[in-house]
Amino acid sequence: MRETYIENQVFEKIDYSEIVFEKGEYEDCRFVNCKFAGINFTNVNFVECEFENCDLSMAKLNDTALKEVKFRNCKLLGLNFNDCNPFLLSLYFESSNLNLASFYRLKMKATQFRKCSLQEVDFIETDLSAAVFDDCDLNGAMFEDTILEKADFRTSYAYSIDPEINKIKNAKFSMPDVIGLLGKYGIKITQ
Repeated sequence: MRETYIENQVFEKIDYSEIVFEKGEYEDCRFVNCKFAGINFTNVNFVECEFENCDLSMAKLNDTALKEVKFRNCKLLGLNFNDCNPFLLSLYFESSNLNLASFYRLKMKATQFRKCSLQEVDFIETDLSAAVFDDCDLNGAMFEDTILEKADFRTSYAYSIDPEINKIKNAKFSMPDVIGLLGKYGIKITQ
């Protein structure tokens, strides 16, 4: 069976719960205002693609290739990015809701998360070296054996990171949210 190859196309206002999503390789494509909730992307390749105002909540990402893929204003609830093909994985997130997503054990060096909701996201054993968390809500996000060296948390909030079980050398934090590094000690800090 021949694999479908689609290049330089824009897909707008398509609800893939009503029509079949064509599997294959998508290169330099834009998906705008599309609904992919629960869609099975197994073995689909996305290369230099952009998703804008799309709902991909609970989509299946088994062996999905995401190479230089950008998500803007997207709903990405509960996605298991750790099921993706890790080869050349490169992602960018802006103004998106990634609550309950998982990046378990992925290499996400220099990934940018800008104005995102990252509540209860699994970053356990993830390499987030030099990642940027710009104005992100990290309430309940899980960091354990996570590499956060040179990561930038200066404008993000509600995180709780244990410096004893994560690598945080040269990571950037700012007041008052840096207190999230002391949460496990149960101490009270006043001004």
